[in-house]
This record gives sequence, structure tokens and C-alpha cells, in this order.
Amino acid sequence: MKFLNMNKQAFILLTMAAALFSCAPKEPTDLTQNTVIPKPVLVTATGNSFQLNDETGIFVNRDELSSTAAYLSEKLNPATGFELAVQTADEAPTSGIFLTLGHDPELGDEGYELLIDKKLLTVRANQPAGIFRGIQTIRQLLPAAIENKTVQEMDWTIPTGTIRDFPEYEYRGTMLDVARHFLGVDDVKHYLDLMAYYKFNVMHLHLSDDQGWRIEIKSWPKLTEIGGSTEVGGGEGGFFTQEQYTELVNYAAERFITIVPEIDMPGHTNAALASYPELNCDGKAPELYTGTEVGFSTLCTDKEITYQFVDDVIRELAEITPGPYIHIGGDESHVTKLEDYIPFIERVQDIVYSYEKTMIGWDEVTLAKLDQRSIAQYWASAENAKNAVDQGVKVIMSPAAKAYLDMQYDSISPLGLHWAGYIEVDTGYNWDPATYNESIGRENILGIEAPLWTETVTNRSDMEYLVFPRLAGYAEIGWSPANGRNWDDYKLRLSSHGNIYDSWGINYYRSTRVPWQE
Repeated sequence: MKFLNMNKQAFILLTMAAALFSCAPKEPTDLTQNTVIPKPVLVTATGNSFQLNDETGIFVNRDELSSTAAYLSEKLNPATGFELAVQTADEAPTSGIFLTLGHDPELGDEGYELLIDKKLLTVRANQPAGIFRGIQTIRQLLPAAIENKTVQEMDWTIPTGTIRDFPEYEYRGTMLDVARHFLGVDDVKHYLDLMAYYKFNVMHLHLSDDQGWRIEIKSWPKLTEIGGSTEVGGGEGGFFTQEQYTELVNYAAERFITIVPEIDMPGHTNAALASYPELNCDGKAPELYTGTEVGFSTLCTDKEITYQFVDDVIRELAEITPGPYIHIGGDESHVTKLEDYIPFIERVQDIVYSYEKTMIGWDEVTLAKLDQRSIAQYWASAENAKNAVDQGVKVIMSPAAKAYLDMQYDSISPLGLHWAGYIEVDTGYNWDPATYNESIGRENILGIEAPLWTETVTNRSDMEYLVFPRLAGYAEIGWSPANGRNWDDYKLRLSSHGNIYDSWGINYYRSTRVPWQE
């Protein structure tokens, strides 16, 4: 009888242990059940897991990958406490993380392949940019707690398998307007870090407008002295010195992001006109402007001094901009007569090419005869978009009703405008650039850009609120094939990113259309 009781007690203990074990968190082992944004092109699972620990090393097969490997180590350190050493290895190690360059035509310049085994995680790409994009996927495959700023006591595992991934569009950008309200170097760097996480590769900086001139031009110093002195609402404004701009360009380049500077012209130029009277047709400087109306200003297109001014500005910008593009604006120039606007755009286009840069302009520039190397940014006019296609010009898709980050989420949103409509998170996600406008086919599109105009944005927190979570959706539109995207799947992946945003400490809109994880 005593023996039976002992067996019964042993059975109870084993049952309790089994119950406790079954309640314990399980290691994720199905790589296909990931929450990566943008959605990878191809994922296959092998049913096991790779574990990151304090003995994991990061190995590179090329010295040019050392800085990217150091970036990975830096990103993984705060939450894990691990000091992951970077080492050079000619051949794949038996364990650790291995970053390696190879030749795989399907991956292109930014694509990558992740090969995840129990002991070894390999990131393979053709170019360092692809390695960097793959690193962002590693960050998202680890538990969301990896983004915490303090050490978290937990297992750091990634399901095993293979991911092959490459972008749909070569140009995947966002625009930040620092002219209406000035946002400084640290704010722009912060935005660049957030962009990098979602594999963006272009930041378009709107550096001038009626309310402010934000980039130092040494040959025309009053542009910043006077034109940079205020902003919407009458605040003190500000500007980037050329050294600060170069700092931003370099910071972006480390994240494989290209800076595209924009100087808007011939309209949106009141800050310049207030700084130099000779740029006005009547020779008189207008008052500085701190409101939000548009379309009332223009450079004097009949004056030769205007083109000397434009040449000097583009020359100085080209000297400090290693990327291929200069954006000349060209939008909403309502008081410039069409017969003046067209030759102005064509002459400025020639100036841009004289400094070996490619011209980008808002869709109004298609009213002029464009060089086929030039690029039109579609934001408003279907007719202008057709003009671009008819001229053989590539198009960047930024339709205001879908892609403008400054549009309110709904009628009670505390920030933003709604002249193009309300853009809830699903509205911003549910469209395809290749089918949005019947005049613009996939073959005509260079990429996608989501602009943030800052009439209502006064600080970093405001910027974050309008950008997140919509930015993640634009990242997916730009990167992932349209036939693999759908809202029901996306919103579930996005729901887990709220915890990441909380770890980052950013201000984001918790849309009721997303089932956010607690």
C-alpha cells in the first residue's frame, strides 16, 4: 500500500512538472510566423532556433563590412548586455553571426539572404547596403524586447530557416519639411534611425520655403541670416550650416540612405525674396512670412541675377551632396505666369545637369520640356503625371490622398491637415503605386516617397505622431511585392511593433484599426 502511495505521489509530481513545462514560454521555431516589416519576399522554415548569447561572435569576410558589423553589435548590446566582438574570417565560422559578400544577381544592390541554423546565422548580400538591410530583419526577428535600452533577462532566439529578400522599388523615401518649422540635426538623425529600421533608402529634405531658408549658402549669406530667422507662428527658426548638413549626409550614408536636398522655386520663395531685394521684380524685399498660405511668391524670372542666384545655390549644394539628386521644387507657383514658368524650369534643369546632378521636381515641372534623365514627383495632378510618362520621364509616387504624412488620421486628430483627406493607417497602406493612376505603369515608376510637411509640427514628438505607425506601411509598399501584401496580414504584424515603439519611447498614434499587443 505504501508502494502504491509513493507511485501515486510520483505520478502527481510528474503531472505537475509536465503542466509547468507546458505553460512555460516556448522557443519560436517557425520562421514563417515572423512579424517583419517590410514583409520579406521569400521565407522558409526548418523548425529549430538560433540562440544569441554572450559568447556569440560577429564575423565579416571583408573589412568594408566592419562598420556595419559594429552597428549590429551596438544595436544588440543595450537589451542583452552582450559585448559581441567583431572579427574577420575568410571562411564561415562554425557558430556565431557571419556577414559575407557574394554574387547573387537576383538580390541586386540592396537585397540579402539570411541563412539561419542552430549554431550559425549568415547574412549574405552583393553589397554592404544589402547586409545592412538584412541586419534590420535580424533586429525584427529577435524578441521585441531587443529594442529596450536596459538589460532584459531572457532568451534571445530566432527561428531557423532561410529568408531571401530584395526591394520592389529602387527609390523608397520620406520627405521632411524643415522649412515651415525648423527641426535640428538631432531630430533629423533620429528620423534617419527610424527610417533605417524599415529599410528606407532616401531622405528628401525640404530646405526652403516661404517661411524659412534652412541651408547655409556661403555666397548668399543673408539667406540664413534673414530668411532663416523665423518659421510658421513666428518662432526663431534656424538653419543648417554646411558642416551640419555634411554631418547629416554622412550619418545617412552610414545607414545607406541618400539625402536629396530641395530648394523650392520659382514659388515658395518668400524667405529668399525677403533676404535679397534684387530677386524681386520690383527690387523691394517683402516682409518675412510666418503664415501657412501658399502660391503668393515668385522669383523674378526675367532677371539675370535670378539665374546667378540659382546657379550659386545649386553649385554649393552639389559640392556638399554626394548623392545623385537635386530637387528644385516647382510646385504651386501660382503667381508665375506659365510663359515665364516653363523657360525658368528648363533653364534651371540645365543648371542642375551642369553640376552633374539629376533633377527632381514636383509634378508641375512636367509642363516644361524635361530631359529624360529628370524625375517628376507625382503628388496632385493626373494630367501632369501623364505629361511625365509621355516625355519618358520616371515618376516618384507621392499622391497626397494616400502618401502625405501630414494629413490627419481622422477628424479629431490633434495634429495635421486634411485638405487631401483623412489618412487612417489602413488608408495609407491599401494602395499600389503601379495601379493608382491609369497613366502610370510599373515601368514608369522609380519609387515611392511619403512627405511630411510641418505646418502643424513644432517638435520631435509632433513629428513622431504623424509619422508612426504610417511610415511602416509606406516602407512595405516600397519594398514588398504588391501581390504578397494585404491589410489583414499586415495589421497583425504591425500590432507587435507597438511594443517596439514603446521601447523607443516615441509618440505614435494607436489606431483602433490595429489590434495592438499589450
